[in-house]
Amino acid sequence: MQYHTLGRTGVQVSSLVLGAMNFGKIGRTTQDEATAIVDAALEAGINLIDTADWYSGGESEEMVGKAIAGRRDDIVLATKAGMPMSDERNHRGGSRRWLVTALEDSLRRLGVDHVDLYQIHRWDPATGDEETLSALTDLQRAGKIRYFGSSTFPAYRIVQAQWAARDNHLSRYVTEQPSYSILQRGIETHVLPVTEQYGLGVLVWSPLASGWLTGAIREGREITTSRSTFMPERFDLTIPANRARLDAVERLAGVADEAGLTMIQLALGFVTAHPAVTSALIGPRTLDHLHSQLAAADTVLSADVLDAIDAIVAPGTDLAAHEKFDTPPSLLDPSLRRR
Repeated sequence: MQYHTLGRTGVQVSSLVLGAMNFGKIGRTTQDEATAIVDAALEAGINLIDTADWYSGGESEEMVGKAIAGRRDDIVLATKAGMPMSDERNHRGGSRRWLVTALEDSLRRLGVDHVDLYQIHRWDPATGDEETLSALTDLQRAGKIRYFGSSTFPAYRIVQAQWAARDNHLSRYVTEQPSYSILQRGIETHVLPVTEQYGLGVLVWSPLASGWLTGAIREGREITTSRSTFMPERFDLTIPANRARLDAVERLAGVADEAGLTMIQLALGFVTAHPAVTSALIGPRTLDHLHSQLAAADTVLSADVLDAIDAIVAPGTDLAAHEKFDTPPSLLDPSLRRR
């Protein structure tokens, strides 16, 4: 396992992060299975676990809490807030009212008195940066969080938040957690240059592109991945973007074979090769999934392999831009760019 400094915090974190989104009903993972995955990940050298209050309605946090009981001090623990937790309109977002409550709920579910990294799950356009940063700064000073970060923020919002922290003498976001994979490279255009400029740690999610880059999805095979069962539109090959992804996957498989790598090694080695990326999140549902992903922990891609990837999916290109959570709404809805 390799380790990198998380932005400018001085905290050393593993190049692979255990993401716990699949713990609970989302991934149909039991407590025993989750604990076994955590045990194996820690034994392999992973020291950062990432979850969120929204994952399975809090069940993921509860499972993580039980799995890490008795060894909290050896783990960099991260969670998130901001996604809707009920139908109540104020049980979401980045307001002080909600974040204080959401953190207390997360600490209770996790069974800890603090988290190391508290992340705003999505930018909340209804809440000013000063409001959110002020609340996070107070929670940090109270010792309930050590650091805080953003997740899937557009580049201009990352910059605005940095300026707001400076102008209002508040603590700042020290990390960003964007989506990044060989098939979704859009963050190379704006987000990663910004995170490098401001010294943010970058924890990328979906490096296996929702299963497209695991090796399980190939031409002529029926797509039966777990994600395809509840997101069928993302795997419908009559949709041009999905056809383009499959065509790219077929060419990438040839690159992996020639280099003596699995598709997972190619995919994870690609995202961790970028100098702006601190770590890549993996989200195994089973021990077998975990072991296949851990095999990529020390993968270093040669310049020839990286050049071959660039020739298949050009730098800065998203093959499915409509699936990006940080795409400005006006790019997706014509009415927002017309008077």
